[in-house]
Amino acid sequence: MEAAIITIMALLFFAFVALGVYTTVKVAKAAKRGVDRTLDQARRTVEDTTLRAKSFGQAGVAGELARLRLSLRTSMRATQEALQAGVGEDASLKESLDLFHRLSAHGRELDEDLKRLEREPDRAWVSGQLTELTRRTEQITGSADALRRAARDRALKFAEDDLSSLSAQIDVEAGALRHWDAPETTAGSGTPGAASGRAETGTAEGWGSPVGPTAPGAGDEPPAITARDPRRTAYPWEKSTRPETTT
Repeated sequence: MEAAIITIMALLFFAFVALGVYTTVKVAKAAKRGVDRTLDQARRTVEDTTLRAKSFGQAGVAGELARLRLSLRTSMRATQEALQAGVGEDASLKESLDLFHRLSAHGRELDEDLKRLEREPDRAWVSGQLTELTRRTEQITGSADALRRAARDRALKFAEDDLSSLSAQIDVEAGALRHWDAPETTAGSGTPGAASGRAETGTAEGWGSPVGPTAPGAGDEPPAITARDPRRTAYPWEKSTRPETTT
């Protein structure tokens, strides 16, 4: 019996140790991914800031290469963020995202070419390549911009359609709420003559009024009107009236 208890305790101990190791590894991997994302974002920010400074602060070939790289990176990043944000709500954007991934391969290749040319000592030869490099950059950024704008227009169209449908439903509901003058459906209350006939014959018609044509006594309220409960408020955001205290 003691051996079985010791075995169970040992198994529980090893299970807890294994669970702790697994949790530690998962936490470490998640922290590493977070650090990597932070470092990548910081590196991209530094590179973009450097390229922006070069494009404005340097003239000639170096400034033109920096401008092309900055334009390429800005367009591709904006399109990627727009498609990834919209694909969760619109499954049709998955195909567009696949096309963008293929376009990204050409974009990365062009960015590497531009980066190598920044270190090229023969500026005259690089200057001769600018026309072709500009054409490639405009072709890639134009395709990326087309995908991004089409995705944005699609999202706006769906939002407008949903808003129009919602407005139509609200108009119908508002029209139904304004029909507060509905005809009464109480049996036998169709004409004033019938009401006066009932008064002359002294029938109560279920309202608890006294027999005869006389008016209600003092303190009696018209039975067809219900007085408002003073403890109830008109809107839920109003404070409730406190009940009176008696001594």
